[in-house]
Amino acid sequence: MSSNIDYTSSSTQFTFDVNDSTLFKRDDRNFINILGVEQLNTLENISLLDVFLSKNKVIEPHYHQNAAELVYCISGAAIVSIFNPFTKELQNYPIEPGQVANIPQGWWHYEIATENDTHLLAIFDAPTPEVILGSDILKFTPSNVMAHTYCLDENQWKKTIAPIVPSTYIGPPKDCNRVKSTSEKQKEQKDPHHKHKNKYRPSQFTNPYPPYQYPNMNPYMNPYGSNPYGSYY
Repeated sequence: MSSNIDYTSSSTQFTFDVNDSTLFKRDDRNFINILGVEQLNTLENISLLDVFLSKNKVIEPHYHQNAAELVYCISGAAIVSIFNPFTKELQNYPIEPGQVANIPQGWWHYEIATENDTHLLAIFDAPTPEVILGSDILKFTPSNVMAHTYCLDENQWKKTIAPIVPSTYIGPPKDCNRVKSTSEKQKEQKDPHHKHKNKYRPSQFTNPYPPYQYPNMNPYMNPYGSNPYGSYY
């Protein structure tokens, strides 16, 4: 029992409806609900994200600087991809109902739904899951720094990242109009029905070389950290 919690207070909470706490909503089939200490003030070192995805939607690459994450599949299916910083390998774990994937604290990762109506529960060992998003890193790192560091053409880099919206959370964006690669164009020329086929295959998401102005984000989740106990204690 934590000494920080006053269990005699009339403001002490023991129940909460997570459906009333939306972190991000792309549409009615793709959204994330959140439960942390700001929603339920008797929580200690635990919080969760309730994630709903349709097929081929992606929880964008990111990492949690303050917590490990356990992803449990409730329905549908997904591939959880984790970059192992010790082996320098991208590890891909397909999960179906009843299966889990564990992501150590601070490890770069993302999730891709491979079926419609995918429902994932992400459980964290922290009172609030903090996050650094790939879209924010790409958008806010100065272009001249990226160009100088990686020997890039700065103008090309700016053009490449121009469509990226900070805090994408669930991609691709609804207004995505991606420029097709040469190989995709060649496939469509050879097979005119190509575009009507399933665009993505689960195996495609295991490729190790795999992104709305500020979303409808829950005001209690500061992506870059805050007082985990808020004003409750």
